[in-house]
Amino acid sequence: MFNHIMVGSNDIERSKRFYDAALGVLGVGEPVRNVASSGHTRLFYRHAGGTFCVTEPINGEAATSANGGTIGFKCTSPEQVQAFHDVAVAHGGTSIEDAPGLRQGAMGALHLSYVRDPDGNKLCAIFRP
Repeated sequence: MFNHIMVGSNDIERSKRFYDAALGVLGVGEPVRNVASSGHTRLFYRHAGGTFCVTEPINGEAATSANGGTIGFKCTSPEQVQAFHDVAVAHGGTSIEDAPGLRQGAMGALHLSYVRDPDGNKLCAIFRP
């Protein structure tokens, strides 16, 4: 259904350090760096048919996080959910909501962790057994 997801950043190098580490846990390699004709820098992380992008806002205004928005990253194990969380926090993210772990919900059992990136974007690491 999705081709890509893009979030804004107020410090593209800080975001690169954060996402290189956090997405590296999921097996994502180095991003493609692009400087648009407008002069703003974008990072394109490509993996498993999808693209996650980080950009300096095109309009020159400050990047802000989406209120109510969450970006979920699929994990291959409960251990990877925990590792994503721990690496994200170690690289400038903030742990939010309940501690990483097993939750029961409307969709059955899920292993989840939630963090905010350095710009406030809400990220979820998720594994469905």
